Amino acid sequence: MNNDIIIFGAGGRVGRAAVAEAVSRGHRVTAVVRDPVKHRDLGGERVTVVRGDVTDPHAVAALAVGHDAALNASVRLDIGSEEFFAAAASALITGLGEAGVRRLLTLGIATTLETSPGIRIMDGPEFPEAWRAFAQGHVAEYELLSQAGPELDWLMVVPPLDLNADAEPTGGYRTAIGTVLDGPGRISHADLAIAVLDEIETPRHSRVQLAVTAAAPHSSGGA
Repeated sequence: MNNDIIIFGAGGRVGRAAVAEAVSRGHRVTAVVRDPVKHRDLGGERVTVVRGDVTDPHAVAALAVGHDAALNASVRLDIGSEEFFAAAASALITGLGEAGVRRLLTLGIATTLETSPGIRIMDGPEFPEAWRAFAQGHVAEYELLSQAGPELDWLMVVPPLDLNADAEPTGGYRTAIGTVLDGPGRISHADLAIAVLDEIETPRHSRVQLAVTAAAPHSSGGA
């Protein structure tokens, strides 16, 4: 079944990969960017490029009406991480609720994943403080989403530390709930987009951090 998907941050690398994967599957996409003039190449038969602010609940509600699912792939580096991701989470919870959109996927960061029970990558004593501050934004985002009511079916998809534009696509991926995956911690944008679209088409995980990394050689699909 074809879906109408709204993608915030569609102009970034992950956002663009998600748009391409969605279109390849026959879905219709509303690609939300801060400046449509800079992203005219995103438009197409199944893609409508619009201006929007993911931290504005009124804008989220107005743009999201009529869509089946939303993806937040946005990021801003000109303001504090915690300020941005908390504002985005709050706006999405409110705006999607008003628009009647139940499924939300958002991108997390690997440093918030656990290496052992209760211990995250970002908790290490030698972990750089600047990175910890950025990771804290996703922690705040996760906490706010966790407080959302049951009407929002959300999922935080977390790529490995090496989310690499030059990584060779495998056509598949492996997953774990909230923990770092064994094996090479690398994934291509294309493979991450496959995982995201799989969860939009057939939701299998909800209200958790879903760690995603590249598939083992000669394998495909999610785990």
